[in-house]
Amino acid sequence: MDTIFLCVIVFLFLLAIFDLWVGVSNDAVNFLNSALGSKAASFKTILIIASVGVFIGAALSNGMMDIARHGIFRPEHFSFYDLVCIFMAVMVTDIILLDVFNSLGMPTSTTVSMVFELLGATFVVALLKMASGGTDLGLGDLLNTEKALSVILGIFLSVAIAFFFGTLVQWLSRLIFTFNYRSTLKWKIGIFGGISITAIIFFMLLKGTKDLTFMTPGVKDYIATHTWQILGITLVVSTLLMQLLYILKVNVLKVIVLVGTFSLAVAFAGNDLVNFIGVPLTGFSSWQDYSANGAGDSTGFLMGSLNGPSSTSTWFLVGAGLIMVVSLATSKKAQKVSQTEIGLGSQDEGEEMFGSSRLARRLVRWMLSALAWVDRVTPPRLRRKVMERFNVDRTIMEQGAAFDLIRASINLVLASVLIAAGTSMKLPLSTTFVTFMVAMGTSLSDRAWSRESAVFRITGVISVIGGWFITAGVAFLGAGLIVLLMHLGGQWVMFALAIVAVVIIIRSNRRFSMKEKEENGDTLFSAILSADSDTPLWPMLKEYITLKQSTFLAFAAQSYTAATTGFANDDLKTLSKTEQALRRHKDVLKSDRRKETLCLRRVPRGLGMEKSAWFHLANNCCMSILYHLRRIAETGREHVSNNFKPLPEPQREQFALLRTRIDTLFNDVLDMLNSEDAVTANYLRHECEVIKNELSSTYHRLYEQIRTGDASSLGVMYVYLNILQETNEMVSTIRKYIRAYAKLLDTGFTGHPAQTAAPAPNFVPES
Repeated sequence: MDTIFLCVIVFLFLLAIFDLWVGVSNDAVNFLNSALGSKAASFKTILIIASVGVFIGAALSNGMMDIARHGIFRPEHFSFYDLVCIFMAVMVTDIILLDVFNSLGMPTSTTVSMVFELLGATFVVALLKMASGGTDLGLGDLLNTEKALSVILGIFLSVAIAFFFGTLVQWLSRLIFTFNYRSTLKWKIGIFGGISITAIIFFMLLKGTKDLTFMTPGVKDYIATHTWQILGITLVVSTLLMQLLYILKVNVLKVIVLVGTFSLAVAFAGNDLVNFIGVPLTGFSSWQDYSANGAGDSTGFLMGSLNGPSSTSTWFLVGAGLIMVVSLATSKKAQKVSQTEIGLGSQDEGEEMFGSSRLARRLVRWMLSALAWVDRVTPPRLRRKVMERFNVDRTIMEQGAAFDLIRASINLVLASVLIAAGTSMKLPLSTTFVTFMVAMGTSLSDRAWSRESAVFRITGVISVIGGWFITAGVAFLGAGLIVLLMHLGGQWVMFALAIVAVVIIIRSNRRFSMKEKEENGDTLFSAILSADSDTPLWPMLKEYITLKQSTFLAFAAQSYTAATTGFANDDLKTLSKTEQALRRHKDVLKSDRRKETLCLRRVPRGLGMEKSAWFHLANNCCMSILYHLRRIAETGREHVSNNFKPLPEPQREQFALLRTRIDTLFNDVLDMLNSEDAVTANYLRHECEVIKNELSSTYHRLYEQIRTGDASSLGVMYVYLNILQETNEMVSTIRKYIRAYAKLLDTGFTGHPAQTAAPAPNFVPES
């Protein structure tokens, strides 16, 4: 049994390594976004500064927090075996939870996840102890719920306060600096820089360094006693220094952003390190106490020693710091999580990561009504002056940036001030909540949420906030369920859950890698959005449209073959997979259409107007093709799933020939997209007419057989007729698409198919 416990402790440390990796990936959003979004420096420089801050914060941290030892449970009432089960459940749940959120690109709180995992696991163990009749203690004696309640309070305060002050402070800052801020910096930058640096120092004193090893009680008392003198001296010195740097042609705003990034990184590593290694270290400390006292009955040895002070080896802290630095520098998931907040706060429209929701649409409508009322009651002269200060067309941003340096500075400075103020008032404000909601408030004030993007971005904010609360619920239930299984199944369940956790982690990372490869294909889209005004955009956009529509038509060809072959061969599995893929691809088409529309807006206005009609017609044709494919797959799947009679052999052979013609048509259209050949476009429209003739002839022959009573298996024949009809409509749509695409790309297309083309018989009207 002792060997098993040692293996569990070792496994906890292995999970802690991965937890550090995953946790840094998630919390990188706290200190990287402002610098990355404003392009304050190169990506490499930002990572170096943040990495130094992370390493210093981790290496000098005390490495332990009371919450992991006795903040949630009363250790004197729990046995060593109880705590091993609790710690194992917490780490397994935490790994899975954080990795899922990172893979989705959703920031969450490591503090909330750890607190509620401990609370959920401890709650279940307490119920088991009470149900066994071995103790007279109640939940109030076994649990310490005050910490969890204070975290919940901190969540609500973080969301509301940070968003409100982010909106207000950024609005006032824009009134002072405007979007053309360089023309107003001469005498303002020194004061602004001095206040910003002082706020960051204030944050560092109260939050970032309060738990570091060199912060002795004497140093803390001195800082508490002389806080205002320290801040006053800092304000004067930093104001003079910032003004001097401006005179020396140094970009003071970039200095503020990079200093703020460093301070948040130190605070993150110094204060949140316990969220990743606190539980394994507590488990290690428990095992040391258990082994030192004879390693007897693990269910009877109580862990009152955890009420004492903790001491963490410097080697643990340095090792944790190195893992965090390597994770920060190499993790693609960290960049994905950062993309979520940067995308929601971007000054320009781009690829929206979230869809539309009913709540977001209502909120936007209410906000528009409120703004209209404000416009009516505001004096016209005052309204004009404010509008002049908020002229977005004069925005000054670095090449490829999502927002300017003024907003990046406010994000960091205000987040630092709010976190420091909350700490001084003993309120557990979450770093994740504050930084995210400040960024959302500043983007709202900067009019980054236009009418074209507001619904999508509000949906994103609601999704992220909802994810925070889901974190608490899932962490509580997940850890509780896992610890229950461990108590019921013993060591074998521990071993099985360890294997399950490893498998889930491997699968999650493989899925993320595959998804990342798909998303990396949109580099051309990013290049178009970030291109300057001198870059000829239409050739790039033509290439992008061709790439996207070629991808769709290749998917359509594959889906048609799979759906019709599945129906002909009575293959339910193929039909079900095809139907699901077609259903999912509707969102892909919508996303592609939005991105292509955004790119089309960036080409010269005259050219954009000329191409717009053909562009939308081509997109509508793609959506129509998808609709016909879904109807074919749905009809075939419904027939086969009910185990009705399969398609007779004569019709199966006949249909195989038709499928071959349509497969060839798809391939020829794909070749046309690559060659942009006008003659090919004319020929393919003629070929569509020929195929429509064949489909119509087949349809009428089968119809006559059914009408005269010669056809057997009437049910499957009706399905076959429907598939022929949908195929005919799809071919008609492909014909329209060929014309729209050729006109869109100016291939010299005449619009008239070859004169030898036979007219299509009266079959089904073209959609």
